[in-house]
Amino acid sequence: MLRTLLAIAMIAAVPAAAVAEGDVKKGKKVFRKCKACHAVGEKAKNKVGPQLNGVVGRKAGAVEGYKYSKAMLDSGITWDEANLDKYLKKPKDLVKGTKMIFAGLKKEKQRQNLIAFLKTYGADGKQTK
Repeated sequence: MLRTLLAIAMIAAVPAAAVAEGDVKKGKKVFRKCKACHAVGEKAKNKVGPQLNGVVGRKAGAVEGYKYSKAMLDSGITWDEANLDKYLKKPKDLVKGTKMIFAGLKKEKQRQNLIAFLKTYGADGKQTK
């Protein structure tokens, strides 16, 4: 019985461990790679890609005024930390047919830092941390 409980606890901990806490300052530096296509902040507007305010917790394809690919609209994804991590690693693997041309961030720590940075922006574009 104890082994079963330990096994369940270990399995339940895997998703949380998959996206550990990142460094917001370092994430801001990683975001430089995203700035050509995406914006954050109170004056953020859609560019080649949608603005990313409040992205963590948002349904894919939900930014008003942005023309998403059919693949993204049909994905059914909610951008939690685990899905963002998968997408940022290799976008076309998670959403086949996405318009995003970015190849991805191979380094896990960069993805963690970027997600930590994005989490600081609410849907209103105000930075919380």
